[in-house]
Amino acid sequence: MTSNKLPIGVLTSHGGTNLQAIIDAINTGQLDAQIRVVICNNSRAAAIERARRGGIPVRHLSGKTHPNETELDGAIASTLADCGAEVVVLAGYMKKLGSSTLGRFSGHILNVHPALLPKFGGRGMYGIRVHQAVLDAGETVSGVSIHVVDEEYDHGPIVAQRQVNVLADDSAEDLAARVLEQEHGLYAETLQQIAAGEIDLSKLVNDWKS
Repeated sequence: MTSNKLPIGVLTSHGGTNLQAIIDAINTGQLDAQIRVVICNNSRAAAIERARRGGIPVRHLSGKTHPNETELDGAIASTLADCGAEVVVLAGYMKKLGSSTLGRFSGHILNVHPALLPKFGGRGMYGIRVHQAVLDAGETVSGVSIHVVDEEYDHGPIVAQRQVNVLADDSAEDLAARVLEQEHGLYAETLQQIAAGEIDLSKLVNDWKS
């Protein structure tokens, strides 16, 4: 791959379907990026095999490899930096990042959330819980948000959003499936906009703070 590819690091925990969508977008030429490393905190996650099939370096870093949380955070930050990642992509990563990683990659860590933030975000709002909360609130529209990660759950500036209609007979699982499909496309498209210089993360964060 040429040097103008956006160098990214991916953190994941489970199935890795968003990771696969990013790999596929790179392989089809839709995304000018190179995944420098995949870090997974679950040694049995399907995401690890997805990365290996794609020829991507994989590291298992978790409480098992580093029982001390500060040391784990430092290992994650160092691994990402040593691999040359410039943008960190959270793809179903089920652990809050520590200060070393947040500090070293400040403004350049992205997460995808399965609702239209700032609604239905915050601590404990992940997976099927989000979709059930959307249905319980009687919302007619939900969607996907990609945002910059900071010290608070689902709090940083929003980079991109896409709406998904809530149907009258939706179950939480039905809604989740349709939202996930949109996640896959929006994540890759947003990363391409960053790679192409159409989205400037530093400017976005500075404007949000001012």
